[in-house]
Amino acid sequence: MTDEPLSRKEIEDRVRELPGWSLGDDRIARTYRLGSHFAATALVVHVAGIQEELNHHSELTLGYNTVALTVNTHSAGGTVTELDLELARRIEEIAPGHGAS
Repeated sequence: MTDEPLSRKEIEDRVRELPGWSLGDDRIARTYRLGSHFAATALVVHVAGIQEELNHHSELTLGYNTVALTVNTHSAGGTVTELDLELARRIEEIAPGHGAS
């Protein structure tokens, strides 16, 4: 997977395929609202595993029953790359089907 910056159009097109994710300020972001703090904490643990596997880490904030993520690639000048979109896709695969806030 490459860490070359993607064009804004490429990112916009790809983010449309990721429910609840949005593009802003050279990063993609999503907030998950879960049923409890325990569920949110469990999601954080699963996301951490994916991040370690990809060797690519997001900004991640755990709230009472929320998990907020922002993703970009520091080594590509803080822009969005294919690696960011892959991380988001992998998170979507394991995240509960709750709406973004």
